[in-house]
Amino acid sequence: MGRLIGIARAKEKLAPLEEMQTALVTIGDGIEGDARGRNTDRQVTILFREGWDAACAEVGARLPWTARRANLFVQDVPTPRTGARLSIGDVVLQVTKETKPCHMMDMAHMGLRVALRPEWRGGVCCNVVQGGTIKLGDEVWITR
Repeated sequence: MGRLIGIARAKEKLAPLEEMQTALVTIGDGIEGDARGRNTDRQVTILFREGWDAACAEVGARLPWTARRANLFVQDVPTPRTGARLSIGDVVLQVTKETKPCHMMDMAHMGLRVALRPEWRGGVCCNVVQGGTIKLGDEVWITR
């Protein structure tokens, strides 16, 4: 069983991420107050600690998880692929695609973009299937 160890949102595209202890997640808006929550195939993005740690080790840097600009940071969950569903507390998310690393990763640390490419280390994009409130420490599991 995995754990939710980080929650963040950006109120505007490219704005700094704001870390949170809890968040309301809805079918229409993703994480409440997040600028990307209304996107049709990436309402919520998830970064997996093991992939992030591997990418950081590859570039020889200890970077905060928020440098990836993901909404959620989880640990002890294998990175799921397209179509899989993840449950976090009462919330259910469905993976729509891999989160492709962009040029902003090299702005955070040179070489990070390439280091995030293998094995979906950059995380996944999801749509909300069932909304609810999530909080740090919630259990995370793949439901299919």
